[in-house]
This record gives sequence, C-alpha cells and structure tokens, in this order.
Amino acid sequence: MIQEALSCLVDEINSFFKSKLKITEDKVVLSGLLNADGSIAMREENKIVVTLVNVEKETVGQNGVNPHTSPPLNINLYVLFSAYFAAANYHEALRFLSFVMGYLQQKNVFNRTNTPQLDGGIEKLVFEMENLTTEKMNNVWAALGAKYMPSVIYKMRMLTIDGSIVREFRPEISGIQN
Repeated sequence: MIQEALSCLVDEINSFFKSKLKITEDKVVLSGLLNADGSIAMREENKIVVTLVNVEKETVGQNGVNPHTSPPLNINLYVLFSAYFAAANYHEALRFLSFVMGYLQQKNVFNRTNTPQLDGGIEKLVFEMENLTTEKMNNVWAALGAKYMPSVIYKMRMLTIDGSIVREFRPEISGIQN
C-alpha cells in the first residue's frame, strides 16, 4: 500500500506540472536520496525527489478494538519533497518546491472521487505540511546522510494496512509488439 500511495502521489503531481507548465518530462520522482553505500541515488538533476522518511502508527480511533482479532493497521507516512537541482538552477528548485506546496494546498485530500487512479485498497489520503524547527530538519538530513537541499515534509494521513489484502506489485508491461 505504501508504494501504491506514493506512486499515485508522484503521478498526480507530474500530471499537474505537465498541464500547468506545459512540459513533457516528469519532474517528480519517487526515490531515496542515497544508496546503501552512500552514493547518490539520483542519476538526473533538476527533479523533485519524493522520499519516505518515517512511518508512524495512527492511534486515533483505535479504541473499542476486539481483542480477539487483529485489526487493520492505520499508519501515517512522512514524505520528504526535496528539490534536487543543479546549483545554477537554484531558483528553479525553489519554484518547483513552491509548485508542490501549492498543489498540496489546493488538493490536500486524495480520494477515489478526485483521484480515480487511487488504489482500490486506499480510502483516502490527507496531506498536512509539517512544521519542523531548523534543528529537527538538520536531524532529518543527518539521518538521511545527505547534504541539505530545499525541501518540505508532509504528513500523509491514514493509510490502512490489512494483512489480508497485501499482494505482490507487478508493474504493467507495455510496448511489446509482435
């Protein structure tokens, strides 16, 4: 469910950029910032990188749970939007980061009505910008092992994980011709 939710978010923002800015390339990618060996994970510059930085159990609404069954797990995801742009394009980094913030301000709830491609196992996703002090933001970047880039963190509320519906993800194959 995490991959489906974040991929849908990336697709939505890319569609927004393409229609609003009349561009053809995807400017938003789902990726870590660094590989396990410490090398840079991104091959291309001038992108907004969407990275999962934390998963938190949602405790609101957990009262009255039947102790004899395992209830679904409700989680919140903390998503980092980083502007990975060449130094000469710093102004573009700020511009695209502002576009992401503007988009999530106007559409902070994703549901099947306003986002038909949302996975059937996801009821809705709600986005809230996180207010982090400079010290906390420094801690995030230190934990990631990366140098600071213009960025913003959003809390994506309530993704439900139900073990009975977990399935393997197989990307669609396209472009095969006989």
